[in-house]
Amino acid sequence: MTPQEVFLWQRIRQGQIEGHRFRKQHPLGIYTVDFVSLEMKVIVELDGSQHVERVELDRIRDDWLKSVGFRVLRFWNHEVTEDWDTVGEVSWNSLRTNNTTEV
Repeated sequence: MTPQEVFLWQRIRQGQIEGHRFRKQHPLGIYTVDFVSLEMKVIVELDGSQHVERVELDRIRDDWLKSVGFRVLRFWNHEVTEDWDTVGEVSWNSLRTNNTTEV
């Protein structure tokens, strides 16, 4: 895991966000997602610089994940450590509502 993934995992594991449990590096279909709450069908993906060149591949992946009922939240690595309050709030709001707004 990247340092940012470790940082996020320390804050969401063991039900620390609204009591919801997340799994890390979990397979879904042909993909492996960074973090997922299977109960709430919420995925949190952290993107590093390599994703700048993979926009279309990420879109295809996200479209498939959405087609099977998941909400996908994407954050840049630096957002997790530099603006945790916002990342945490967006994640928390996504878990407590049926909000399908994309990040």
